[in-house]
Amino acid sequence: MIQNLHSHTTFCDGRNTPEEMAGAAVRLGMDALGFSGHGPSNAPDDAAMARSTVPAYREAVLRVKEKYAGRLEVFLGIERDWFWAPDGGDWDYVIGSVHYVEKDGAYLGVDHSEKVFLKNVEQRCGGDFYAFAEDYYRLVGEVPERTGCQIVGHFDLITKFNEGNRLFDTGHPRYVSAALDALDRLAEKGVICEINTGAMSRGYRSAPYPAPALLRAMRERNIPICITSDSHSADALLHAFPQAVGLVRSCGYRERMVLTREGFVPAAL
Repeated sequence: MIQNLHSHTTFCDGRNTPEEMAGAAVRLGMDALGFSGHGPSNAPDDAAMARSTVPAYREAVLRVKEKYAGRLEVFLGIERDWFWAPDGGDWDYVIGSVHYVEKDGAYLGVDHSEKVFLKNVEQRCGGDFYAFAEDYYRLVGEVPERTGCQIVGHFDLITKFNEGNRLFDTGHPRYVSAALDALDRLAEKGVICEINTGAMSRGYRSAPYPAPALLRAMRERNIPICITSDSHSADALLHAFPQAVGLVRSCGYRERMVLTREGFVPAAL
């Protein structure tokens, strides 16, 4: 079953409409496509939908679902940030993510740009990347309770600008401890962690989230996974999926979770 449950459209920060995304999915031979627009947020997030936009998003996805019935299974989902605001309605699934860390009343963006990230670490954390990481992973560990999600998005998003450990060392004991503590909490909740190729399609990373060491730690904790592209355009719907499959297999996984009308079920890699 070929599916991607993490996709964004023009209703938030994507470049294509739901219709264009679904048409591309059919041409690619996909079995299912899940829409996961950025839901309303209490943080000042330009990527998030306004509450007034959500009904139109729902209607547009449901129209696509009806149009492509029998050719493509369409799921209506949403991506909630830790700082999410009410998003009005039931969803086929929820992705829970952390895009901000709150410090002294300020919302510090994790992945907006390298310049913003470095400024936040310097001004709010005294240049201590590991203090920022500890705050970030504490929130990641709380995502299931906070958002009600079935899928945890881009677990180590904090490394988006850290290709080759050029900003900080992901092998540092404080970083490792913070990340593993978050994994321990997620393992208790039975949620799915996504293998996310989005930063690859946008030129920030050469490999998916999460890093291999963390993926092996997920496998040791029996945390189920799914593979997504976090696509913000129709041409990225299946970006680097073969590479993602190779990575997860090398880390010990032999199946991933897929969404069906009956819910999430395991499928062979």
